[in-house]
Amino acid sequence: MAEAKGKVLILGGTAEARDMASLLCDAGYRPVTSLAGLTRRPAAIRGEMRLGGFGGPEGLARYLREEGFRALVDATHPFAAVIPHHAKEAAELCQVPLIRLERPAWTREQGELWTEVQDNEAALRALPSGARVLLTIGRKEVMPFLARADISGVARMIEPLEGGLIAAWRVLLARPPFSLDAELQLMDAHAISHLVTKNSGGEETRAKLTAARTRGVGVVMIQRPRKPPAYTVAEPRSVLILLDERLGA
Repeated sequence: MAEAKGKVLILGGTAEARDMASLLCDAGYRPVTSLAGLTRRPAAIRGEMRLGGFGGPEGLARYLREEGFRALVDATHPFAAVIPHHAKEAAELCQVPLIRLERPAWTREQGELWTEVQDNEAALRALPSGARVLLTIGRKEVMPFLARADISGVARMIEPLEGGLIAAWRVLLARPPFSLDAELQLMDAHAISHLVTKNSGGEETRAKLTAARTRGVGVVMIQRPRKPPAYTVAEPRSVLILLDERLGA
């Protein structure tokens, strides 16, 4: 029977969440992937999809109960700072299993010139005057960088920037994965001296770190926010194994 194992809510927005939905469909679960709605054209996802927020942990708990979900998978972006707290509280209120699916963070390799900082403000302070920057932190938090008159460069994002663009900057709309050759060409074409990025982990965007090491570009690496404790795995298939064990499927 196609949906004999029941419903699983995936808090998505990542490639891992899409892979998780596909695995659950194949395994006989009925996944529903919830997206915040920030991306206007999300990639195709198997199973059902839901857009928009829940109204806090109580709203999420109500949705879990009313829709009869058997488990909750937090597969949000490693820099999602709020929803992991809501997910933990809602899962405890509903007494359903919570599993966090999160790719491992990058670690510094030999020859990489990293400056590790805690947040965007610290990253902005770490850039010297005259820096030519490849900025890869998404579109929501770029304006303080673009407004700083003594630096310039390329701001890469998936969705168009809201608001005016500073003349010294170029906005590049692109979706990963990115190849090493393309990253090297981008850095060379714009004389990039510094890469500012979040420690999102994963292979789709790792090439920019290799390119930075190859060209001697300094990396300002923003660390992940703290999240509440939760059972965490790095691979979708590990989530499937845990769900089968915990749900007796």
